[in-house]
Amino acid sequence: MTSATATAQLPSTFDEKALEEFLDSRDEPAWLTAQRRAAFAVFQEKSAAPLDPEEFKRVNLRTFRPEQFSLGTAAAATDHLGGMMQDRTDFAGRIVHVDGHCGDVSLESELEAKGVLFGNLADMVRDHAELIKPHLMTKAVQPETDRFSAWHAAFWTGGTFLYVPRNVEVNIPLYSLIALSNANCADLSHTLIILEDGAQATLLEETASADPDAPGLHVGAVELLIGKGARLRYTQLQNWNEKSYHLAHQCGRVAGDGFLQWTVGGLGSKVAHIHQDVHLDGRGAEAEVNGVTFSTHRQTLSYYTKQAHNAANTRSDLLYREVLRDRSRVAWRGMIRVEPDAQQTDGYQRSDALLMSDDARSDAIPGLEIEADDVRCTHAATAGRVDEEELFYCRSRGLSEYEAMHMIVEGFFHEVYDRIPVELVTNREDIEEQGAFEQEPIGLVRAVLSQAVEQKLGIGD
Repeated sequence: MTSATATAQLPSTFDEKALEEFLDSRDEPAWLTAQRRAAFAVFQEKSAAPLDPEEFKRVNLRTFRPEQFSLGTAAAATDHLGGMMQDRTDFAGRIVHVDGHCGDVSLESELEAKGVLFGNLADMVRDHAELIKPHLMTKAVQPETDRFSAWHAAFWTGGTFLYVPRNVEVNIPLYSLIALSNANCADLSHTLIILEDGAQATLLEETASADPDAPGLHVGAVELLIGKGARLRYTQLQNWNEKSYHLAHQCGRVAGDGFLQWTVGGLGSKVAHIHQDVHLDGRGAEAEVNGVTFSTHRQTLSYYTKQAHNAANTRSDLLYREVLRDRSRVAWRGMIRVEPDAQQTDGYQRSDALLMSDDARSDAIPGLEIEADDVRCTHAATAGRVDEEELFYCRSRGLSEYEAMHMIVEGFFHEVYDRIPVELVTNREDIEEQGAFEQEPIGLVRAVLSQAVEQKLGIGD
C-alpha cells in the first residue's frame, strides 16, 4: 500500500473478487453499486501511485499490511465494548456499530415525529435514497483524494446517519459508538450528518476496541453538512487499542451564518492519520476546531488539517493541544486557505505540544495560502518540556509524580476543555428550555478526556 508500482497489488481481502462478493452480499440501490465500482477503479489507480509525500512522509506505514485485515461477517455482541461516554448520561438517541455492523439503534419518539432521522447509514440509504444520494461523498469527502478515501468509498459497510429538518432543534446530545471486537477486523464505517437551514444538533461519537490485544483497522470517513444558520457540535473520541490503524478522511461544509464546533480526541491506535477539512462556503459561516491528543509508547498520531474560506466574512479558529510520552510521535500539518472572494476573513490556527520524555517527538507545520487582501489570518505552533520547577512544586505539596503530572497535563488541556460545552444531562427540562448551545463548559466530554488522561498516566482504572 505504501510503495509505487506500475500495477497495483491490492490486498487479497479488498481486491476485485472481494469487491464482487461484497456487492453480492448487499441490498443496495443501483446508483450506490455504480458509485462503489467507480470508487474501486480509483482505488486501483491510486494504489499504484505513491502517497502524497507532503501529507504522509511523517506517517510510518512500512509495517502496515492491509491483507491481514478483512470485513466482519456478522454483528458481535454490543456489551463490554469499552466506550467511555456511553453510560455516563442520558442521550436523545444512540447507535452502536461493532465490526462494521449495526448492533443497536434508538431515537426518542418526539424527534422522530419532528422528522429527525438517526440510524444506520446502510439501512437509511435504501429507505431515504432521495435524501442521501445528493450528499454521500459528493460534497465533502471525495473518493479521488487518495487511495484511502477511494478504498473507503468502495467498501464502506455502514455507519451513522443524522438528518435534522429545517429549524428543528435537537437539544439533547445524540451518541454513536464504533467498535471493533474480533481480531484482524476492518471497520469502514461512514458518518454522514445533514443539518437543514436553521437546525441544531449535537453528536458525540467515539471508537473503542473490545480486546486490547486484537489488531484492528479503521478506514473511515466523516461528512458534516451544515445549512444556512444551522449549528452543529460534533465530537469524535478516537480510542482504539494500540494495535489498531486509524486512517480517516473527514470534512465539514458550513453554509452562510452556520456554525460548526468540531472536537477531535486522539488517544488510541498504533498509527492514526486524519485528513480533516473545514469549508466555510457562505457569508458569515463559522467553524471552531478543537483537538486534544495524548500519545504514549510508540504511537504515531498524525493530523492534516485545512480551513478553507470560500466566502466573505467567515471565521475559523483551530486549537490543537498534544501531550507526548515515551517514544511516541505526533505530527500536525495545518493550512488556512483564503479564496480571492473571501474578503474580511478571520482565520486562526494553533498547535501546542507538551513533551514528557526525551524521546518523544512533535512536528507542527502551520501554513497560510491567502488570495484576498482584506483578511486577518494568523498561526502559531509551540513545543516544550514539562517544567521541572512546576513538577517539584506539586510534589513538595504531597502529590506523587503521576498525580503531579496529571495536574500539569490537565492545566495544559484546560483551554481546549473550556471550548467544549457539552454538559452531563442531569436536568433534561433545564437543558430543553435553555438549549444545548447554552450550557456551561464543564461536562461529559471534559470528564471523559480527564479520565483518559489518568489512564494514559497510569493512575486510572
